[in-house]
Amino acid sequence: MSRPTDAPPLQLWGGLEATVNRVGDRYFSQMAQSGHDQRISDLDRFAALGISALRYPVLWELVAPDGLDTADWSWPDQRLAALQRLGITPIAGLVHHGSGPRHTSLTDPAFAPQLAAYAGAVARRYPWLDYYTPVNEPCTTARFAALYGLWYPHARSDRAFVRAVLNQCRGVVLAMRAIRAVNPAARLVQTDDLGKTYGTAPLAAKARFYNQRRWLAWDLLCGMVGPGHALWRYLTDSGASPGELDWFRAHPCPPDIIGVNYYITSERWLDHRAAHYPPHEVGAEGFADVVAARALARPRAGIGPLLEEAWHRYGLPLAVTEAHLDARREDQLRWLAEIWHAAGQARQRGVDVRAVTAWSLLGAYDWNCLVTDCRGYYESGAYDLRGPAPRPTALATLMQELASGRPPSSPVLRGPGWWRRPERLLHPPVDLGADPWDAHLPPHGPAQPLLISGASGTLGRAFARVCAARHLPCHVLTRQQMDIADPAAVDAAIRRYQPWAIVNAGGYAPVPAAEHNAERCLRDNAHGPVVLAAACARHAVALLSFSSDRVFDGAKAGPYVESDPVSPQCAYGRNQAEAERRVLAIHPAALMVRTSAFFDPWDGHHFVGRALAALAAGEPFTAADDVIVSPTYLPDLAHACLDLLIDRAAGLWHLTNGSALSWAELARRAATLAGVDSGAVTPTRSATPPRHGALGSERGQLLPALDDALHRYLQEAGARHGVPASQRFLI
Repeated sequence: MSRPTDAPPLQLWGGLEATVNRVGDRYFSQMAQSGHDQRISDLDRFAALGISALRYPVLWELVAPDGLDTADWSWPDQRLAALQRLGITPIAGLVHHGSGPRHTSLTDPAFAPQLAAYAGAVARRYPWLDYYTPVNEPCTTARFAALYGLWYPHARSDRAFVRAVLNQCRGVVLAMRAIRAVNPAARLVQTDDLGKTYGTAPLAAKARFYNQRRWLAWDLLCGMVGPGHALWRYLTDSGASPGELDWFRAHPCPPDIIGVNYYITSERWLDHRAAHYPPHEVGAEGFADVVAARALARPRAGIGPLLEEAWHRYGLPLAVTEAHLDARREDQLRWLAEIWHAAGQARQRGVDVRAVTAWSLLGAYDWNCLVTDCRGYYESGAYDLRGPAPRPTALATLMQELASGRPPSSPVLRGPGWWRRPERLLHPPVDLGADPWDAHLPPHGPAQPLLISGASGTLGRAFARVCAARHLPCHVLTRQQMDIADPAAVDAAIRRYQPWAIVNAGGYAPVPAAEHNAERCLRDNAHGPVVLAAACARHAVALLSFSSDRVFDGAKAGPYVESDPVSPQCAYGRNQAEAERRVLAIHPAALMVRTSAFFDPWDGHHFVGRALAALAAGEPFTAADDVIVSPTYLPDLAHACLDLLIDRAAGLWHLTNGSALSWAELARRAATLAGVDSGAVTPTRSATPPRHGALGSERGQLLPALDDALHRYLQEAGARHGVPASQRFLI
C-alpha cells in the first residue's frame, strides 16, 4: 500500500480534553473543571493556534441527560456556530470515556440504540457536521470501566469488558447509520489508544494477547472478527455469541480515519519477576505491568512503527488524535515535536497519516488518578489555566509554527525527552536488543545553554540542580567569570556562551547588613540587574531576575499582588524596587519574579531546616509571630521559573507556595508534618516593627500548596540520609 504522492501537507488538529466519566453516582466533567463550559472565548484562542480541525464535545450526557425530549442544545448551538465562523472543522464527540446518561451504561443492551437515536438528533440539528467520533476509545474505556472497575459500571471481568466493547462498537455502527441518513458524506474518525506490550518469556503469550486486544474495536468496525480471528475464542468464551460477532461482519463500518491516541503509558512491559518491582506495580495475576520507558534499557522507537503497524493492518487513513504529555515544559515540547516528526517520516514511507492532534489544549485534571476522584491535580497544555485567563504556553507557539510550516524555534527542543534519558529508569533495566529509536527523533544541532549568575549562592545552586535534572544545558558563573555589574564582562559572556536566557540568581542577600553596606547592595541588587537587562535586550536574550517582598512596606492587611504600589522601607527593598523599574523599562520582555522565605532539601541552612533540627533534638525554638511571610520551596520556584522562561513570559510575577503565615506558624506546621513536637516552638515579637510581607498573585498560582511542598521537603531532605522523618533533622 502506498500513499498518493500528491497528498496534502500534514495537518495540525487540536483537541479539548472533554471527558465526562462516571464514578459511582458522580460525574466528573473536565470542561466544568477547566471552566471551558462557561468560556466560549476559548474557541478564539484555539483558532489562534492555526489548527484546521478540533475534536470537540457534543456529549450525550450533557445535552440530553434525561432523554431527547428535554435535550438542551443551547451550548453546542453557540459553540459549533463559533467554530464555523472561525473556519475550524469540528470533529464531534458524542461519548468521551462516559457510559451515557444515568438510565444506561456500557453493559446495557439499550446503550447502542439509544446512542444512535442521540446521534441522529445531532445530525438533524447540525446537518453540516461532517466528522464524528460517536465513542472515544471504546476499547480503552471498556478496560477502565468493565475490566479494571475504575469507572461506572465498575465491573471487573472479561465478560463485562467484552460486553462493553461490543455495545460501544455496535453503538458506533448504529450512530453512523443514523448520521448518514441525514448526511451521507459524514465521516467516522474512530479513536483508540495504540500502544504495544513487551514481556519476559514466561509472559510472551500474555503480551501477544494484549497486542491483539489493542486492535479489537477497529477490527470489529472493519468487519474483521470471524472464526479465524486471534480473539475469537476469547470473545466467545467471554459471553459473545457467534451471531453478534457475525453482525459486525455483516454491517461493517470502517473508519474514514483511524484515530491513534498515543501516550508515554501506551507501551508496557510485563515481568513475571514480581519481586523486582514495588507492590503497587504487581497486579492480581502476580506479574508486574509497568510503563516500558521505566524498565527497558534501550528507549523504544515511539509512535512511528506503531503508525506503520496500523497502516499495514487496515490500509486506512490515519491521524494521531491525541498527543499530550504531563511533564515539564521542555518535555511537553519535545513530545509533540517528536510525534510530529514521526508522523512526517511515516508519510515519507508511504503511510497515509493525515494529521497530528495536540491534545488537552486547556490541560487536564486528575488524570494522575485516572479521574477516579476530584483532587485538583492539573497538567497544563497549550494554555495554562492557573490564572485569571488562559495563558498561552510555549506549546502554543510550537503549534503555530507547525501549522504554518515554520521550523520550531524553541531552544529547549534540542535535547532528548525524559523518556529517552537514563534517569527514566525506575526498575532494573531489561535489554531487548537494538532498536533504532534515534532515527525517529527530530534533527537538531547543539543545544543553547542558559547562563546562571551567582554560582556560590543558594538560588544559583538550586537552578543548576534543577537544570541538570531537566536536561537543560547551563553554565553557572561566578563573579570572576561574569561580573553582572560590568557591561564588558556581561557582553563577553554572552558572546562566548551564546545563551538563550540568563538567570540572575546572584545579588547581595543579608537584609539588615544592607543598611551598612549600601554601596555593595546598590551595585549587586540594582546596578547589576540593569546591566544584565541592557545586554540581554541588545542580544535578544531572555532574562529572569529576582526581587522580594521587601519592596513593600508591610502595612497591607492581606497579601501583596503584582499591581500593588511599591513602598520600600529599607535599603535592600529600595535597591530591588529600583532594579524592577529599570530592568523592565530597558528589557520589557524580561521576567521579574518576587518571592520570599526559601527552604530547600539540599542543606539545612534555612529557617525550616534550623527549626526542625532544633525541635527534633528536643530543644526549644524561638520564632517571630508578628512577621507574616509566604514560604517558598526552592525546587518548586526553580521549576516554575524555568517553565515561564520557556514560555517567554514577561513582567512581574509573584511566585510562592501560596500560604501566608508567621515564622512561628511555619515552624509549628513543619514540625507537625515531620512528626516532632511543635509545642517547643516559642513565639516572640520581632526586633523590627510587625510586618505583613505575604505575596499573593493576580497572574496565577503556579506553585503547589505549602503543605504539599513541606511533605516533599521532608521526604527529599531525609532521603539524602536514609533516616525517618522524625529523626532526619538530627544529622
